[in-house]
Amino acid sequence: MLELPENSITGIIMDNVELLPEDIDDKFSRLDILMNVGEKQINIEMQICNEKSFANRTLFYWSKLYSGNLKSGESYDKLPQTICINIINFNMFEDTTDFHSHFQVMEKKRHTLLTDKLAIHFFELGKINKKPDTSNKMQLWMQLINAETEGDLEMLEQTNVKEIQEAVLILREMSADEKMKELARRRELALYDRITDLEVSRAEGRAEGLEEGMQKGMRKGKAEGIEETKKIFKLFMQGYNAEHISQELRIPEEQVQSIIN
Repeated sequence: MLELPENSITGIIMDNVELLPEDIDDKFSRLDILMNVGEKQINIEMQICNEKSFANRTLFYWSKLYSGNLKSGESYDKLPQTICINIINFNMFEDTTDFHSHFQVMEKKRHTLLTDKLAIHFFELGKINKKPDTSNKMQLWMQLINAETEGDLEMLEQTNVKEIQEAVLILREMSADEKMKELARRRELALYDRITDLEVSRAEGRAEGLEEGMQKGMRKGKAEGIEETKKIFKLFMQGYNAEHISQELRIPEEQVQSIIN
């Protein structure tokens, strides 16, 4: 993806090798890989959900990685080139059809590079061409990440690019592994749970609006019935029907239904 000559890489050290934790938390939509490749520090992040502050977040993350490498008393020259690669499943830049955007620090008019210590890449999966191009390995890797069907994988295998073929083989082996299947299933469920939580939050927002309207109406009625009506309303918004609310609050079902209506 960075088009680094293979013979220039003296070694690769993975700093976070546990990529699929047993527990599903609120970071289900992200996958981070942090590694040292020769003298370069590289962070790869895969992001599913669109975040309005994503550009600021990746810059902040870059700064933490970059500054965190300098020990007390060391020269600034010891700071490594720090590269952030963001593979995203949404479009960040509407002004271009290119799937790859590369940002560095440059002088505004002369376009003179200030330093190569900062590099931030974005790969937008939605802009990837489905048809494999054997002359563009960067695009092939993105197509592999973006593959959704067995047909997509077979098409990539037919390119006869050795590295891609090996990666497809590993993907198939992972898919056949029962533990990997279970982890994938749990992550999928976590995604559904997140979507459900968002829908519930929206519903609660609508409920607050309804409650505000109801409060205005209740103020026109008798004050002694307000608390009773509020209890009925809250239970109703939680999914209880008139019969269950009647039993819970010991209020005639006809009265409960009347208030709900």
